[in-house]
Amino acid sequence: MERAELRGQAGQGTGRRRHRGHASQDPDIRLSKALSYILRHGAAELGLVIGKDGFLDVEEVLRCPQCRHYTEKDIQRVVETNNKQRFTLRRHPETGMLQIRANQGHSLQVEELELIPITEAAGNIPEQAVHGTYRRHWHSIKGEGLRCMSRRHIHLAPGLPGQGGVPSGIRSDCELAIFIELGKAIKDGIPFYFSTNRVILTPGNEDGVLPPKYFQRVLQLKPSRCVLPLD
Repeated sequence: MERAELRGQAGQGTGRRRHRGHASQDPDIRLSKALSYILRHGAAELGLVIGKDGFLDVEEVLRCPQCRHYTEKDIQRVVETNNKQRFTLRRHPETGMLQIRANQGHSLQVEELELIPITEAAGNIPEQAVHGTYRRHWHSIKGEGLRCMSRRHIHLAPGLPGQGGVPSGIRSDCELAIFIELGKAIKDGIPFYFSTNRVILTPGNEDGVLPPKYFQRVLQLKPSRCVLPLD
């Protein structure tokens, strides 16, 4: 959704209704969406060379059509106030240039994200690992499992939206929560990681899938809470 919206913004003339919605949207939200698109998906399309660690000079970001009306201070504010902690800022160790990175969600090839392996030996397996989704997807997920799709990882959260310590990893409007048997999947050789902002990431098995056999339970969140059958 973010990619489609931002391609439309860059292309101009996308229709009166979309233009009105874009104009009335909070500037910081527009900037956050633009940063997500550029850093996760669109850098190559925009002619930007993103580092293996996912960092890009803020100066380069501000030259993009989506960000030309913003400043370095605007980016710093959005990063600092983002309640999902989607981004990281740093000064390049050699050039001193301010750089920004998306903490997860990439479709771009990023090889050196700061991911922390989740293992029994490390003793850092969380009590819960939850994937949020929508009712319309449940039939295919129940039969085929969770897939990376266009991203490099399947995203899980260490709890439900609104619970303490769950800033990101699951959207607040999700209708279903799929609880994963993390320990069982890890024993079977499926890797899991924590991102910088504590989102749980997995590439799935060799086919990029987290099979249904690792589904512990499925909780319907909306319109009312109830447990759904797994079979």
